[in-house]
Amino acid sequence: MKKLLLLFLSSILLISCNQKQEKIIDNTQFSAEEKIDSTNIKTLFNTALTEGKSYEWLRDLTQNIGGRLSGSPEAEKAVIWGEKLMKEVGLDSVWLQPVMVPHWVRGEKEVATYTINDIQKDVPICALGFSIATPKTGILAEVIEVKSLKEAEEIGEKLRGKIIFFNGAFDNTIINTFQAYGGCAGQRYAGAMVCGKFGAKAVIVRSMTNSIDDYPHTGTMSYGDLPKEQYIPTAAISSRAAEILSTDLKKDPTLKFYFKQNCETLADAPSFNVVGEIKGAKTPENIMVVGGHLDSWDLGEGAHDDGAGIVQSLEVAYLFKKNNIKLKNTLRVVFFMNEENGIRGALKYAELAKLNKEKHIAGLESDEGGHTPRGFSIDANTVNTKLLQSWKKLLTPYGLHDLDKGSSGADISPLKAENVTLVGYKPDSQRYFDYHHSSTDTFDKVNKRELELGSASMASIIYLMDKYLYNNTPVKP
Repeated sequence: MKKLLLLFLSSILLISCNQKQEKIIDNTQFSAEEKIDSTNIKTLFNTALTEGKSYEWLRDLTQNIGGRLSGSPEAEKAVIWGEKLMKEVGLDSVWLQPVMVPHWVRGEKEVATYTINDIQKDVPICALGFSIATPKTGILAEVIEVKSLKEAEEIGEKLRGKIIFFNGAFDNTIINTFQAYGGCAGQRYAGAMVCGKFGAKAVIVRSMTNSIDDYPHTGTMSYGDLPKEQYIPTAAISSRAAEILSTDLKKDPTLKFYFKQNCETLADAPSFNVVGEIKGAKTPENIMVVGGHLDSWDLGEGAHDDGAGIVQSLEVAYLFKKNNIKLKNTLRVVFFMNEENGIRGALKYAELAKLNKEKHIAGLESDEGGHTPRGFSIDANTVNTKLLQSWKKLLTPYGLHDLDKGSSGADISPLKAENVTLVGYKPDSQRYFDYHHSSTDTFDKVNKRELELGSASMASIIYLMDKYLYNNTPVKP
């Protein structure tokens, strides 16, 4: 009985503490103008969490269209879907920007095996984007394991005729998993570029993930300036398969690895960015962009990468319209095409903006998944960086603690200029690379509440940038 009473009292105390925390948030010592901002931000969060549309939009995109690799029929369907949805939300104008995009196709499912101690082991494998195919009969060769591009370069001519196995793993001591990814993604991108010139037969790469699992993760690779006769097939194997292969190579350094893939690069295909906007009430010539990329890799459904960013970006506009919050500057929502293997959509958007002499003052990109919000990275001049960081007390109650300088995102980066403030939405990164570029990036991996919190977070910083960014005229640092 005493234990039950203690448990009851503890629960009451916890509820009381939470209520006090809410009261502290509501009664923070703000200026009169900041109190208005605090109220509006709270309204944006309340609406997202009770009347949000992003989760159902994401369900529709992922379940009824699926993976959307540039140039594919699914990407074409996604453009139609995006245009229709923007019109349904009631944006003032919606249009398509034509852009030619790369068209790489995976073909028949890849296979890989090797034999050790008379036991054949099947290996989960997938071709990397832009890789060439193997011969129709596949490739069979001895394997050389390396941990980095530098190590491969140092081996040099010893690579000839071999399959080169890049087994550089994430540094799991790095808290920000995007930094860990950046530390080893080069082997995926440039492995064939380095090894092809030495006459290697093929490259296989450990998947870019923190997890040890059986799912290979794809991604873009490049041959750089290599002549076509030096192009070699390149594929990723699952992280668990990489661990096992590494162990088996120590037992038998002469084992032979076999794989077969059927991918090819076709002629560039026509596609579109999907663009919609709400005209600003006072200075409509000033444009603020919010967006993500509509394309995704073909293995999964493109839920976190970047279906989440797409639906969050549109929900930003929805939240303003739903609450009748009038922005003084024009808000432009952009679903960029071809971020995954070329950023052609981003380059085309920036090219047309310059050609049409449009005045962009800000951009916000969501392309790091739909997990719990943590903050924003800021790519701006010194004055505006400090301005955005001064809003921390308004954003911290919603878990948005991180307001640091950093990159904003691939799709809005071509808009970078001295007086253009670019911001990247930063959710928690710990689970992102479990799914990134793999067959597990599916709708069921996205949490509804986390997704909606992200939409509200993005709307909040857009609200603040619209209100204050150009009240303080930026100057050169």
